[in-house]
Amino acid sequence: MKRRQQLLTFSLLALLPMYGGCSSKVQNTQRTAAAPAATHTANHPATLIATRMLGAPYRYGGASPQGFDCSGLVYYAYHKAGYKVPRTSQLQYRDSLPVKKTHMREGDLLFFRIEGKVSHVGVYLGNNQFIHAPASGKRVSIASLDNRYWNKRLTKTGRFF
Repeated sequence: MKRRQQLLTFSLLALLPMYGGCSSKVQNTQRTAAAPAATHTANHPATLIATRMLGAPYRYGGASPQGFDCSGLVYYAYHKAGYKVPRTSQLQYRDSLPVKKTHMREGDLLFFRIEGKVSHVGVYLGNNQFIHAPASGKRVSIASLDNRYWNKRLTKTGRFF
């Protein structure tokens, strides 16, 4: 437990600029401070499971605590919570019910268009924060929609419940 708390603290303190999506090239972005995850109380079972994966390594095609890509994290968290969700970000995008940005709630999926195609997804935590598996060499972390990089690329908010 202490190790997980240390990892969470380190992850939050070490937030660097967020980079490209699951299968895109790494891109520099503007630094934005994120609200501490410790203030977040998970009310949706998938967000509770996803936040337990903070610090897990990124692994292309991964869908387990040994490593996740962005859609693998969504797939893992939702399936552990008892929901049927497709495995890839494109199918998650296609099959989720659209939600207006003004009506987002915890557990909604955020889809990002990077390099001309929908190639990244995260799970909304509330307060403009989301959890995702950003890119190769990174770890599951929390990012902010206040960051211009992510805000500019947000293309859809979807729901599976």
